[in-house]
Amino acid sequence: MARIIIEAGRAERHYWLDLWRFRELFYVLAWRDILVRYKQTIIGVAWAIVRPLLTMVVFTVIFGKLAKLPSDGAAPYAILVYAAMLPWQFFANSLTEASNSLLDNEKLISKVYFPRLIVPASSVITSFVDFLISSVILFGVMAWYQYWPSLRILTIPFFIAIAFCAAMGAGLWLTALNVKYRDFRYIVPFVVQFGLYVSPVGFSSSVVPEQYRLLYSLNPMVSVIDGFRWAILGNDSQIYLPGFFLSLGVVVLLLIYGVLYFRKTEKSFADII
Repeated sequence: MARIIIEAGRAERHYWLDLWRFRELFYVLAWRDILVRYKQTIIGVAWAIVRPLLTMVVFTVIFGKLAKLPSDGAAPYAILVYAAMLPWQFFANSLTEASNSLLDNEKLISKVYFPRLIVPASSVITSFVDFLISSVILFGVMAWYQYWPSLRILTIPFFIAIAFCAAMGAGLWLTALNVKYRDFRYIVPFVVQFGLYVSPVGFSSSVVPEQYRLLYSLNPMVSVIDGFRWAILGNDSQIYLPGFFLSLGVVVLLLIYGVLYFRKTEKSFADII
């Protein structure tokens, strides 16, 4: 028979253990979000393919054809862009979904105890499903251009993990801020749109002047995008290691700060939501 133990400070001491105990809630929320996202759409999961594909076409025409920016080595410009669109779309969707996740689950938050971190984390998993669906198109684009990846493609899980850390860190921070300051529901879409153009999505980060590359690498998505391109484009792509490690360090700091800030403000969510 299950026992309910009421003890001052118990929830705080057993928080991370509670995350495991409430894992079924995590699965339920993630599955619910996946079903709701496509339930009343006309083309269903195809939206996860259409958005990055159309963006790839637009960026290829603007940056590759009109601006004539260089690709990485002999890699087709379309593949250069799509290799960046995959992690960027995952990151952008995660920020958008996570920032509103607690407000969307207001009744659940105010009535039932469970580690609140489960809610934004489940929304990140939902965005990861979109990422997996979109990844299928990458191989179709490669087949079209008859361009095949090297063994570097096996390192993709490592760069996916970095993308997860970046999405979780920024997502937890913005989620907590959005509960306290509702203005952030309007700020987040602007940040996502702005980030799309300042991140090396439509162009190679190698076009950034050498004297500014280290400063540019303070953008946490630089390590993620450059890593994906390095893994997918093979020998046609090289990583600027000082900038990569700097950007990776920013991702780690962002994750740590995001978790700490979320935990610090979590106790007040039920009162102010």
